[in-house]
Amino acid sequence: MYKALVIAYYFPPMGLSGVQRTLKFTKYMKDFNWEPVVLTAASTGYFAHDSYLLKEAEDAGIRIIRTGGKDLNSRLSGKGTIKMPPEIIRKIFHLLNYTFFIPDNKIGWAKKAIKSARHLLDNEKIDLLFVSAPPFSSINMAVKLKKEFNIPLVIDYRDLWLGNQFSFYPTPIHKLLHKNMEYKALKTAERIIVTNRKMKEKILDNYKFLTFDDIYIIPHGYDPEDFKNIKIEEKPKEKMRLTYSGIFYDFVTPKYFLNAFKNLSIERPDVAANIELDFIGILRNENRKLIKKLKLQDFVKEYGYLNHNDALTKIMSSDILWMMVGKAKNADTISSGKLYEYFGTRKPVLVSVPDGALKSSAQEYGASFITKPDDVIEIKNAILTLYEHYVSGTLPAPDDEFVEKHRRDFLTELLTKQFQFLVKEEII
Repeated sequence: MYKALVIAYYFPPMGLSGVQRTLKFTKYMKDFNWEPVVLTAASTGYFAHDSYLLKEAEDAGIRIIRTGGKDLNSRLSGKGTIKMPPEIIRKIFHLLNYTFFIPDNKIGWAKKAIKSARHLLDNEKIDLLFVSAPPFSSINMAVKLKKEFNIPLVIDYRDLWLGNQFSFYPTPIHKLLHKNMEYKALKTAERIIVTNRKMKEKILDNYKFLTFDDIYIIPHGYDPEDFKNIKIEEKPKEKMRLTYSGIFYDFVTPKYFLNAFKNLSIERPDVAANIELDFIGILRNENRKLIKKLKLQDFVKEYGYLNHNDALTKIMSSDILWMMVGKAKNADTISSGKLYEYFGTRKPVLVSVPDGALKSSAQEYGASFITKPDDVIEIKNAILTLYEHYVSGTLPAPDDEFVEKHRRDFLTELLTKQFQFLVKEEII
Protein backbone atom coordinates (compact mmCIF):
# COMPACT_ATOMS: atom_id res chain seq x y z
CA MET A 1 0.00 0.00 0.00
CA TYR A 2 1.24 3.48 -0.92
CA LYS A 3 1.15 6.35 1.56
CA ALA A 4 0.03 9.96 0.99
CA LEU A 5 0.56 12.94 3.28
CA VAL A 6 -2.70 14.90 3.06
CA ILE A 7 -2.38 18.54 4.13
CA ALA A 8 -5.78 19.98 4.97
CA TYR A 9 -6.28 22.79 7.47
CA TYR A 10 -10.06 22.27 7.38
CA PHE A 11 -10.87 18.79 8.66
CA PRO A 12 -13.24 17.36 11.31
CA PRO A 13 -14.12 18.13 14.01
CA MET A 14 -14.46 21.43 12.15
CA GLY A 15 -17.79 21.38 10.36
CA LEU A 16 -19.39 23.06 7.33
CA SER A 17 -19.05 21.87 3.75
CA GLY A 18 -15.36 22.81 3.31
CA VAL A 19 -14.18 19.78 5.29
CA GLN A 20 -16.15 17.09 3.49
CA ARG A 21 -14.25 16.84 0.21
CA THR A 22 -10.99 15.94 1.96
CA LEU A 23 -12.71 13.77 4.58
CA LYS A 24 -14.43 11.66 1.94
CA PHE A 25 -11.28 11.33 -0.20
CA THR A 26 -9.31 10.07 2.80
CA LYS A 27 -12.16 7.80 3.90
CA TYR A 28 -12.03 5.84 0.63
CA MET A 29 -8.31 6.02 -0.25
CA LYS A 30 -7.50 2.69 1.39
CA ASP A 31 -9.97 0.97 -0.94
CA PHE A 32 -7.61 1.90 -3.77
CA ASN A 33 -4.29 0.96 -2.16
CA TRP A 34 -3.47 4.38 -0.68
CA GLU A 35 -3.08 5.05 3.04
CA PRO A 36 -3.68 8.71 3.97
CA VAL A 37 -1.94 10.52 6.81
CA VAL A 38 -3.81 13.76 7.43
CA LEU A 39 -1.95 16.82 8.70
CA THR A 40 -4.50 19.30 9.99
CA ALA A 41 -5.22 21.94 12.62
CA ALA A 42 -5.43 21.16 16.32
CA SER A 43 -8.42 22.42 18.33
CA THR A 44 -9.80 25.66 16.91
CA GLY A 45 -12.32 28.33 17.63
CA TYR A 46 -14.65 27.95 14.66
CA PHE A 47 -18.22 28.63 13.57
CA ALA A 48 -19.21 24.96 13.53
CA HIS A 49 -17.91 21.68 14.93
CA ASP A 50 -19.24 18.26 14.00
CA SER A 51 -18.51 15.27 16.23
CA TYR A 52 -20.38 13.02 13.78
CA LEU A 53 -17.90 13.79 10.98
CA LEU A 54 -14.99 13.30 13.38
CA LYS A 55 -16.34 9.86 14.34
CA GLU A 56 -16.63 9.02 10.64
CA ALA A 57 -12.93 9.82 10.18
CA GLU A 58 -11.99 7.78 13.26
CA ASP A 59 -14.16 4.81 12.23
CA ALA A 60 -12.45 4.84 8.82
CA GLY A 61 -9.10 4.44 10.60
CA ILE A 62 -7.70 7.67 9.20
CA ARG A 63 -4.43 8.62 10.85
CA ILE A 64 -4.57 12.28 11.86
CA ILE A 65 -1.68 14.51 12.96
CA ARG A 66 -2.86 17.75 14.57
CA THR A 67 -0.76 20.88 14.86
CA GLY A 68 -1.59 24.11 16.67
CA GLY A 69 -0.50 27.45 15.29
CA LYS A 70 -0.61 31.18 15.71
CA ASP A 71 -3.54 31.73 13.37
CA LEU A 72 -6.69 33.33 14.81
CA ASN A 73 -8.68 30.08 14.86
CA SER A 74 -5.97 28.36 16.91
CA ARG A 75 -5.73 31.31 19.31
CA LEU A 76 -9.50 31.07 19.89
CA SER A 77 -9.41 27.32 20.52
CA GLY A 78 -10.48 27.81 24.14
CA LYS A 79 -13.73 29.36 22.90
CA GLY A 80 -14.81 26.20 21.06
CA THR A 81 -17.69 26.88 18.69
CA ILE A 82 -17.92 30.64 18.23
CA LYS A 83 -20.77 32.75 16.94
CA MET A 84 -20.48 34.04 13.38
CA PRO A 85 -20.15 37.85 13.55
CA PRO A 86 -22.50 40.26 11.78
CA GLU A 87 -21.75 40.52 8.07
CA ILE A 88 -20.28 44.02 8.33
CA ILE A 89 -17.77 42.83 10.97
CA ARG A 90 -16.93 39.73 8.92
CA LYS A 91 -16.22 41.91 5.89
CA ILE A 92 -13.94 44.23 7.86
CA PHE A 93 -11.92 41.26 9.17
CA HIS A 94 -11.82 39.86 5.64
CA LEU A 95 -10.38 43.09 4.21
CA LEU A 96 -7.83 43.34 7.01
CA ASN A 97 -6.73 39.74 6.47
CA TYR A 98 -6.20 40.28 2.74
CA THR A 99 -4.30 43.50 3.46
CA PHE A 100 -1.88 42.20 6.10
CA PHE A 101 -1.55 38.46 5.39
CA ILE A 102 -0.26 37.04 2.10
CA PRO A 103 -1.51 34.62 0.93
CA ASP A 104 -3.88 34.31 3.94
CA ASN A 105 -4.15 34.41 7.71
CA LYS A 106 -3.24 30.71 8.12
CA ILE A 107 0.48 31.46 7.67
CA GLY A 108 1.02 31.00 11.41
CA TRP A 109 -0.46 27.51 11.26
CA ALA A 110 1.57 26.57 8.16
CA LYS A 111 4.84 27.55 9.87
CA LYS A 112 4.07 25.20 12.76
CA ALA A 113 2.63 22.42 10.61
CA ILE A 114 5.65 22.20 8.32
CA LYS A 115 7.75 21.08 11.28
CA SER A 116 5.36 18.18 11.91
CA ALA A 117 5.43 17.33 8.21
CA ARG A 118 9.23 17.30 8.11
CA HIS A 119 9.37 14.99 11.13
CA LEU A 120 6.98 12.58 9.43
CA LEU A 121 8.82 12.68 6.10
CA ASP A 122 12.17 12.13 7.84
CA ASN A 123 10.91 9.03 9.63
CA GLU A 124 8.48 7.35 7.23
CA LYS A 125 8.27 6.58 3.54
CA ILE A 126 5.69 8.93 2.06
CA ASP A 127 5.01 8.42 -1.64
CA LEU A 128 3.06 11.58 -2.44
CA LEU A 129 1.96 14.98 -1.08
CA PHE A 130 -1.68 16.00 -1.49
CA VAL A 131 -2.76 19.47 -0.38
CA SER A 132 -6.30 20.86 -0.29
CA ALA A 133 -6.78 24.62 -0.62
CA PRO A 134 -7.85 27.12 0.53
CA PRO A 135 -6.04 28.12 2.71
CA PHE A 136 -3.34 28.81 0.14
CA SER A 137 -0.58 29.06 2.73
CA SER A 138 -0.96 25.27 2.84
CA ILE A 139 0.10 25.14 -0.80
CA ASN A 140 3.22 27.20 -0.09
CA MET A 141 4.08 24.78 2.71
CA ALA A 142 3.57 21.78 0.42
CA VAL A 143 5.81 23.34 -2.25
CA LYS A 144 8.65 23.67 0.28
CA LEU A 145 8.20 20.02 1.31
CA LYS A 146 8.15 18.91 -2.31
CA LYS A 147 11.47 20.63 -2.99
CA GLU A 148 13.08 19.32 0.21
CA PHE A 149 11.98 15.68 -0.09
CA ASN A 150 11.53 15.34 -3.86
CA ILE A 151 8.22 13.49 -3.88
CA PRO A 152 5.24 14.14 -6.19
CA LEU A 153 2.90 16.99 -5.27
CA VAL A 154 -0.82 17.15 -6.08
CA ILE A 155 -2.74 20.38 -5.44
CA ASP A 156 -6.52 20.21 -5.00
CA TYR A 157 -8.29 23.53 -5.62
CA ARG A 158 -11.69 23.82 -3.93
CA ASP A 159 -11.69 27.50 -4.99
CA LEU A 160 -9.52 29.55 -7.30
CA TRP A 161 -6.44 31.17 -5.78
CA LEU A 162 -5.85 34.26 -7.95
CA GLY A 163 -9.07 36.23 -8.32
CA ASN A 164 -11.32 33.90 -6.36
CA GLN A 165 -14.76 35.08 -5.29
CA PHE A 166 -13.48 36.29 -1.90
CA SER A 167 -10.24 37.89 -3.10
CA PHE A 168 -9.36 41.51 -2.35
CA TYR A 169 -6.11 43.14 -3.45
CA PRO A 170 -5.64 46.59 -1.86
CA THR A 171 -2.66 47.35 -4.15
CA PRO A 172 -1.26 45.97 -7.41
CA ILE A 173 1.68 44.64 -5.38
CA HIS A 174 -0.67 42.44 -3.34
CA LYS A 175 -2.06 40.88 -6.50
CA LEU A 176 1.41 40.41 -7.97
CA LEU A 177 2.63 38.64 -4.81
CA HIS A 178 -0.31 36.25 -4.94
CA LYS A 179 0.27 35.55 -8.62
CA ASN A 180 3.99 34.92 -8.12
CA MET A 181 3.28 32.49 -5.27
CA GLU A 182 0.72 30.61 -7.33
CA TYR A 183 3.03 30.59 -10.37
CA LYS A 184 5.81 28.93 -8.33
CA ALA A 185 3.39 26.41 -6.88
CA LEU A 186 1.96 25.42 -10.24
CA LYS A 187 5.46 25.15 -11.72
CA THR A 188 6.38 22.78 -8.91
CA ALA A 189 3.29 20.55 -8.72
CA GLU A 190 3.03 17.38 -10.80
CA ARG A 191 -0.76 17.49 -10.95
CA ILE A 192 -3.47 20.08 -10.31
CA ILE A 193 -7.01 19.00 -9.40
CA VAL A 194 -9.98 21.35 -9.79
CA THR A 195 -13.72 20.93 -9.22
CA ASN A 196 -15.03 22.11 -12.60
CA ARG A 197 -14.22 23.04 -16.19
CA LYS A 198 -14.62 26.81 -15.67
CA MET A 199 -11.97 26.75 -12.95
CA LYS A 200 -9.65 24.78 -15.21
CA GLU A 201 -10.11 27.28 -18.04
CA LYS A 202 -9.40 30.21 -15.73
CA ILE A 203 -6.14 28.71 -14.42
CA LEU A 204 -5.00 27.81 -17.94
CA ASP A 205 -5.73 31.36 -19.02
CA ASN A 206 -3.76 32.84 -16.10
CA TYR A 207 -0.72 30.56 -16.50
CA LYS A 208 0.14 29.88 -20.13
CA PHE A 209 2.92 27.38 -19.35
CA LEU A 210 0.35 24.84 -18.16
CA THR A 211 -1.01 22.27 -20.59
CA PHE A 212 -4.51 20.84 -20.73
CA ASP A 213 -3.30 17.55 -19.24
CA ASP A 214 -1.68 19.25 -16.23
CA ILE A 215 -5.11 19.96 -14.72
CA TYR A 216 -7.60 17.21 -13.93
CA ILE A 217 -11.25 17.77 -13.02
CA ILE A 218 -12.75 15.90 -10.06
CA PRO A 219 -16.07 17.46 -9.02
CA HIS A 220 -17.66 17.54 -5.61
CA GLY A 221 -19.88 14.61 -4.77
CA TYR A 222 -22.00 12.76 -2.24
CA ASP A 223 -21.42 9.68 -0.13
CA PRO A 224 -24.08 6.93 -0.54
CA GLU A 225 -23.07 5.61 2.91
CA ASP A 226 -24.43 8.81 4.46
CA PHE A 227 -27.96 8.03 3.32
CA LYS A 228 -28.17 4.37 4.36
CA ASN A 229 -29.65 4.68 7.85
CA ILE A 230 -31.60 7.91 7.50
CA LYS A 231 -35.09 7.72 9.03
CA ILE A 232 -37.51 10.00 7.20
CA GLU A 233 -39.54 12.24 9.49
CA GLU A 234 -43.29 12.26 8.98
CA LYS A 235 -45.11 15.45 8.01
CA PRO A 236 -48.55 16.47 6.73
CA LYS A 237 -48.82 15.34 3.12
CA GLU A 238 -50.50 18.56 2.01
CA LYS A 239 -47.55 20.59 3.27
CA MET A 240 -44.61 21.05 0.85
CA ARG A 241 -41.34 21.36 2.75
CA LEU A 242 -38.71 23.53 1.01
CA THR A 243 -35.31 23.36 2.71
CA TYR A 244 -32.00 25.23 2.68
CA SER A 245 -28.94 23.72 4.34
CA GLY A 246 -25.79 25.76 4.97
CA ILE A 247 -24.71 29.25 5.92
CA PHE A 248 -25.29 32.71 4.48
CA TYR A 249 -22.64 35.38 3.91
CA ASP A 250 -21.93 38.22 1.50
CA PHE A 251 -23.20 37.11 -1.93
CA VAL A 252 -24.91 33.98 -0.54
CA THR A 253 -28.07 35.54 0.85
CA PRO A 254 -31.72 34.53 1.33
CA LYS A 255 -33.09 38.04 0.80
CA TYR A 256 -34.25 37.55 -2.81
CA PHE A 257 -35.79 34.18 -1.97
CA LEU A 258 -37.58 35.58 1.10
CA ASN A 259 -38.90 38.54 -0.88
CA ALA A 260 -40.08 36.16 -3.57
CA PHE A 261 -41.94 34.09 -1.01
CA LYS A 262 -43.45 37.26 0.49
CA ASN A 263 -44.83 38.15 -2.95
CA LEU A 264 -46.22 34.63 -3.29
CA SER A 265 -47.90 34.89 0.13
CA ILE A 266 -49.67 38.08 -1.00
CA GLU A 267 -50.65 36.87 -4.48
CA ARG A 268 -51.44 33.26 -3.58
CA PRO A 269 -52.00 32.98 0.18
CA ASP A 270 -53.68 29.59 -0.40
CA VAL A 271 -50.40 28.22 -1.84
CA ALA A 272 -48.09 29.87 0.69
CA ALA A 273 -50.15 28.45 3.55
CA ASN A 274 -49.15 24.96 2.41
CA ILE A 275 -45.40 25.60 2.11
CA GLU A 276 -42.95 25.29 4.98
CA LEU A 277 -39.54 26.96 4.69
CA ASP A 278 -36.84 25.11 6.64
CA PHE A 279 -33.39 26.55 7.33
CA ILE A 280 -30.62 24.24 8.56
CA GLY A 281 -27.31 25.83 9.47
CA ILE A 282 -26.27 29.36 10.42
CA LEU A 283 -29.08 31.76 9.49
CA ARG A 284 -27.59 34.90 11.17
CA ASN A 285 -29.40 37.76 12.90
CA GLU A 286 -29.59 39.95 9.78
CA ASN A 287 -31.70 37.32 8.07
CA ARG A 288 -33.88 36.69 11.11
CA LYS A 289 -34.65 40.41 11.15
CA LEU A 290 -35.58 40.26 7.46
CA ILE A 291 -37.92 37.32 8.10
CA LYS A 292 -39.58 39.33 10.86
CA LYS A 293 -39.76 42.47 8.72
CA LEU A 294 -41.46 40.52 5.93
CA LYS A 295 -43.77 38.85 8.49
CA LEU A 296 -42.80 35.35 7.38
CA GLN A 297 -42.28 33.87 10.86
CA ASP A 298 -45.27 31.54 10.50
CA PHE A 299 -43.76 29.96 7.37
CA VAL A 300 -40.16 29.58 8.60
CA LYS A 301 -38.59 26.89 10.77
CA GLU A 302 -34.99 27.41 11.85
CA TYR A 303 -33.01 24.41 13.14
CA GLY A 304 -29.56 25.96 13.58
CA TYR A 305 -26.36 24.06 12.88
CA LEU A 306 -26.89 20.28 13.03
CA ASN A 307 -24.36 17.49 12.81
CA HIS A 308 -24.09 15.95 9.37
CA ASN A 309 -26.37 13.00 10.05
CA ASP A 310 -29.12 15.13 11.58
CA ALA A 311 -28.86 17.64 8.74
CA LEU A 312 -29.27 14.85 6.19
CA THR A 313 -32.30 13.57 8.10
CA LYS A 314 -33.94 16.98 7.68
CA ILE A 315 -32.91 17.17 4.04
CA MET A 316 -34.23 13.70 3.24
CA SER A 317 -37.49 14.58 5.03
CA SER A 318 -37.96 17.55 2.69
CA ASP A 319 -39.69 17.74 -0.67
CA ILE A 320 -37.64 20.45 -2.39
CA LEU A 321 -34.08 21.63 -1.72
CA TRP A 322 -32.95 25.19 -2.39
CA MET A 323 -29.55 26.80 -2.79
CA MET A 324 -28.21 30.08 -4.11
CA VAL A 325 -24.96 31.77 -5.07
CA GLY A 326 -25.20 35.41 -6.01
CA LYS A 327 -23.24 37.48 -8.47
CA ALA A 328 -19.61 37.60 -7.42
CA LYS A 329 -16.13 37.81 -8.88
CA ASN A 330 -15.54 34.72 -11.06
CA ALA A 331 -18.86 33.30 -9.84
CA ASP A 332 -18.90 31.02 -12.88
CA THR A 333 -16.01 29.03 -11.35
CA ILE A 334 -17.71 28.39 -7.99
CA SER A 335 -18.62 24.80 -7.12
CA SER A 336 -20.75 24.15 -4.06
CA GLY A 337 -20.36 20.88 -2.16
CA LYS A 338 -23.89 21.50 -0.88
CA LEU A 339 -25.43 21.18 -4.34
CA TYR A 340 -23.71 17.86 -5.00
CA GLU A 341 -24.93 16.46 -1.70
CA TYR A 342 -28.40 17.61 -2.76
CA PHE A 343 -27.88 15.54 -5.91
CA GLY A 344 -27.30 12.50 -3.72
CA THR A 345 -30.83 12.83 -2.31
CA ARG A 346 -32.30 12.58 -5.83
CA LYS A 347 -34.82 15.23 -4.83
CA PRO A 348 -35.93 18.21 -6.96
CA VAL A 349 -33.80 21.30 -6.41
CA LEU A 350 -34.44 25.01 -6.77
CA VAL A 351 -31.14 26.52 -7.84
CA SER A 352 -30.70 30.31 -7.91
CA VAL A 353 -27.30 30.89 -9.48
CA PRO A 354 -25.55 32.89 -12.24
CA ASP A 355 -24.28 31.29 -15.44
CA GLY A 356 -21.34 28.98 -14.80
CA ALA A 357 -20.34 25.66 -13.29
CA LEU A 358 -23.20 25.42 -10.79
CA LYS A 359 -25.86 26.15 -13.39
CA SER A 360 -24.36 23.60 -15.81
CA SER A 361 -24.36 20.90 -13.14
CA ALA A 362 -27.94 21.68 -12.15
CA GLN A 363 -29.01 21.39 -15.78
CA GLU A 364 -27.30 18.01 -16.11
CA TYR A 365 -28.96 16.78 -12.91
CA GLY A 366 -32.30 17.03 -14.66
CA ALA A 367 -34.57 17.62 -11.64
CA SER A 368 -33.66 21.28 -11.29
CA PHE A 369 -35.68 24.48 -11.41
CA ILE A 370 -33.12 27.17 -12.20
CA THR A 371 -33.48 30.91 -11.69
CA LYS A 372 -31.22 33.92 -11.69
CA PRO A 373 -29.99 34.56 -8.15
CA ASP A 374 -31.54 38.01 -7.72
CA ASP A 375 -34.72 37.82 -9.80
CA VAL A 376 -37.52 37.92 -7.23
CA ILE A 377 -40.31 37.39 -9.77
CA GLU A 378 -38.55 34.44 -11.38
CA ILE A 379 -37.91 32.80 -8.00
CA LYS A 380 -41.54 33.36 -6.96
CA ASN A 381 -42.79 31.73 -10.17
CA ALA A 382 -40.42 28.80 -9.69
CA ILE A 383 -41.74 28.17 -6.17
CA LEU A 384 -45.31 28.26 -7.51
CA THR A 385 -44.42 25.84 -10.34
CA LEU A 386 -42.76 23.48 -7.86
CA TYR A 387 -45.85 23.54 -5.67
CA GLU A 388 -48.11 22.74 -8.61
CA HIS A 389 -45.91 19.77 -9.52
CA TYR A 390 -45.88 18.67 -5.87
CA VAL A 391 -49.68 18.71 -5.60
CA SER A 392 -50.15 16.88 -8.92
CA GLY A 393 -47.42 14.33 -8.17
CA THR A 394 -45.38 15.29 -11.23
CA LEU A 395 -42.11 16.44 -9.69
CA PRO A 396 -39.27 15.39 -12.02
CA ALA A 397 -36.71 12.67 -11.29
CA PRO A 398 -32.99 13.27 -11.84
CA ASP A 399 -30.68 11.63 -14.35
CA ASP A 400 -29.46 8.50 -12.52
CA GLU A 401 -26.27 8.20 -14.57
CA PHE A 402 -25.31 11.77 -13.67
CA VAL A 403 -25.96 11.12 -9.97
CA GLU A 404 -24.01 7.85 -9.90
CA LYS A 405 -20.85 9.37 -11.34
CA HIS A 406 -20.67 11.77 -8.38
CA ARG A 407 -20.36 9.08 -5.71
CA ARG A 408 -17.48 9.85 -3.33
CA ASP A 409 -15.98 6.37 -3.69
CA PHE A 410 -15.92 6.70 -7.49
CA LEU A 411 -14.37 10.19 -7.29
CA THR A 412 -11.70 8.90 -4.89
CA GLU A 413 -10.87 6.16 -7.36
CA LEU A 414 -10.31 8.84 -10.02
CA LEU A 415 -8.03 10.72 -7.63
CA THR A 416 -5.94 7.71 -6.66
CA LYS A 417 -5.48 6.81 -10.32
CA GLN A 418 -3.81 10.20 -10.73
CA PHE A 419 -1.65 9.37 -7.71
CA GLN A 420 -0.73 6.05 -9.26
CA PHE A 421 0.36 7.63 -12.55
CA LEU A 422 2.68 9.99 -10.69
CA VAL A 423 4.24 7.26 -8.54
CA LYS A 424 4.88 5.13 -11.62
CA GLU A 425 6.49 8.11 -13.37
CA GLU A 426 8.79 8.54 -10.35
CA ILE A 427 9.83 4.89 -10.53
CA ILE A 428 10.54 5.13 -14.25
